[in-house]
Amino acid sequence: MKVNRKEFALDRTRQVAPQILEILRSRILSMDMPPSTILSRISLQSEFNVSQTPVRDALIRLEEEGLVEVYPQYATVVAKIDIGHSVQAHFLRLSIELEAIRRLTSESPEETAAALQRVLLRQEQELAPERYDVFDLLDKDFHRTLFERVGILGLWTTVRRQSVHLDRLRRLNLPMPGKMEAVLADHRAIIDAVRSGDPEKAVGAMRKHLSGTLSIIDLICEQYPDYVSR
Repeated sequence: MKVNRKEFALDRTRQVAPQILEILRSRILSMDMPPSTILSRISLQSEFNVSQTPVRDALIRLEEEGLVEVYPQYATVVAKIDIGHSVQAHFLRLSIELEAIRRLTSESPEETAAALQRVLLRQEQELAPERYDVFDLLDKDFHRTLFERVGILGLWTTVRRQSVHLDRLRRLNLPMPGKMEAVLADHRAIIDAVRSGDPEKAVGAMRKHLSGTLSIIDLICEQYPDYVSR
């Protein structure tokens, strides 16, 4: 699986450790750095032209998030995708987003549908394999819109932090034939359900959408056995 690595430049007017953390996290979540990739501290220091301290601090945070494993005196490697953690993250998202879509469909169906439609129109323009990164970001924007409109945007950060393993599973799923088209179809169905003003219909459409990746977890594990931990 090959992903084009983006070039990043550190802003020297700000603390560099958080920037390095964000860069490395992005590479791991995008599968640019797949599981078992060795992270050389010396190489990272050279790449970012920094001392060992900010690199060490960034790797500590990644370890806390479960994205890397540190073997003292040996190496730091990108952790495998934790299926159990992915299932828990999925449960968290279901709990929040189903209630959010239910409430919004009852209280502001037209406004919510219009806000989601604006994101969908942008996402439809990125339907190409070389646009996975942008397509995936817009997918997150689609769901973030729900958090924003229902007034729980503070929970978005929590959900994103808890979804790192699920995000990597989704990234393995996204290039599979028909997956991007299925995401768009699901988003259209959600918008139509919200616009209809029927909360149960909207909840059903969202539940189907959020369960897509986990519904084929066995296939993903079969295709990428070295990437996952069950």
